[in-house]
Amino acid sequence: MTARTGRAVRTARATATAVLVLLLALLVVAGVALLSLAVGTRAVPPGAVLDALLNGGNTPDALVVRSLRVPRTEIGLTAGAALGLAGAALQAVTRNPLADPGILGLSQGAAAGVVIAIALGLANGFGGYVWYAFAGAVAAACLVYAIAARGRGGASPVKLALAGTALSAMTAGATTVVLTSSSATLDQFRFWQVGALSGRDADTVGRMLPFLLCGALLVLGCARGLDALALGDDTARALGHRVHAVRVSAALGATLLTAAAVAAAGPIAFIGLAVPHLARRLVSGGHRHVLPLSALLGAALLLAADVAGRVVRAPAEVPAGVMTALVGVPVLVVLVRRKVAST
Repeated sequence: MTARTGRAVRTARATATAVLVLLLALLVVAGVALLSLAVGTRAVPPGAVLDALLNGGNTPDALVVRSLRVPRTEIGLTAGAALGLAGAALQAVTRNPLADPGILGLSQGAAAGVVIAIALGLANGFGGYVWYAFAGAVAAACLVYAIAARGRGGASPVKLALAGTALSAMTAGATTVVLTSSSATLDQFRFWQVGALSGRDADTVGRMLPFLLCGALLVLGCARGLDALALGDDTARALGHRVHAVRVSAALGATLLTAAAVAAAGPIAFIGLAVPHLARRLVSGGHRHVLPLSALLGAALLLAADVAGRVVRAPAEVPAGVMTALVGVPVLVVLVRRKVAST
């Protein structure tokens, strides 16, 4: 067997494995979505859930499923997928295994946009936050890139991470100043800041979709370029990739995805950090497999966290953002320990 034939066989096996894993992940997402529609203060049998979705009806179970749980499930699926996909892209762009949507100041920028909108009376309700969260995230990304691009070497991964961390700290401080000086703003913001899927309406998903689709297309279109970036900028250029264009496109796509997710669900922690690592453990073959799997696993994890939050302290609820943090902190500790051990 020649070397070329051996590589072809390994590539075919990796692709077959990735397809199988993606199909299994789809089944997991479908199962968690069904749980999300059935589990809550009022338990709804799976048969009644399917009947409500397929046949409508005006029974109490059908009304609960369609008016309350369907929008909540849609938000969980879309926001989780967006955060997982954005995290995978940003880890590739920065070549930092501990990167997540907060690494470039995106989450804090989106939060600042929401705070300004609330303080000035420009938006009321989660649906109205989308545009301002998007504007804040884009402004943060542009500032981070402008800062990192100055000096020798341009916007290197290390400079992007340092600039993002510095801007996040500054933005968080400014946001705190606004919140502590206005109790009315704080009352509205704290319900959004905790990160939850409840209380959103069906229109919220419609407002998210344009950002999600554009962001997903940008990130997925950069899959091969992100593989090349992992080998270093010089190697990527030698392979014919435009490093600057790949990095900007992937970062812009991640910005769109993060803005939409944060606007709809609040600053959900650790989805973008933990999910890409799990995806890389399950599949090989580069980002053309890792990116879609990260989206599916992100959707499943966020929705599972929301379902668990309904059960842990029933009939009260623990917000999904709190549940993902409880899961994510141990993951972060393990990643840091492995990074230290490998150096």
